[in-house]
Amino acid sequence: MANEHYFSSDPESELKLRQIRVPLSGQFYDLTTSNGIFSPERIDAGTHVLLANTPVAPPGGDFLDLGCGWGPIALTLALDSPHSTVWAVDVNERALDLVRRNAESLGLVNVNAVRPEDVPADVSFRTIRSNPPIRVGKDELHSMLETWLPRLESESDAWLVVQRNLGADSLHRWLDGTLPEHFAVSRAATNKGYRVLRVRRR
Repeated sequence: MANEHYFSSDPESELKLRQIRVPLSGQFYDLTTSNGIFSPERIDAGTHVLLANTPVAPPGGDFLDLGCGWGPIALTLALDSPHSTVWAVDVNERALDLVRRNAESLGLVNVNAVRPEDVPADVSFRTIRSNPPIRVGKDELHSMLETWLPRLESESDAWLVVQRNLGADSLHRWLDGTLPEHFAVSRAATNKGYRVLRVRRR
């Protein structure tokens, strides 16, 4: 088996597609996943917690799913807000291909699955939803959040789900001490060992 992680840019293992049936936006859909990505068998527990503990997305605007994987958060946002533009961002090319495939199968034309550098610099976000890749390491994670959270529009929110035993509380403290004073960080929910953190840009 190839030595790779779900945050590898180009997984080396042979592509093995699979079909899974998952609940998104109140309905069940048959979608495609594969090896070489994060949680290919199901919607992972953290993403379930995030989707269950965040409000319905705004009716329009640019949205960001940071570390999108095969796309459960991005696809939910796109289904809930058909007039939005959802940026599904990941470094894993295989994951991005799956998001595109799944968006097409759902008839969604408002999903842009791209690498981080392909999001135009002048785009700001009405909401950010993310199950961030904690296992990339603290420095890389902090760099990601310092890059993307300041791109929230005023009076908008980012929602992050982090497992408690993987550093949710320390991340909360870091966000509180690092982000500018016009950002407010709070714990929005706790469920199944996960924290949902809300970052509000005032």
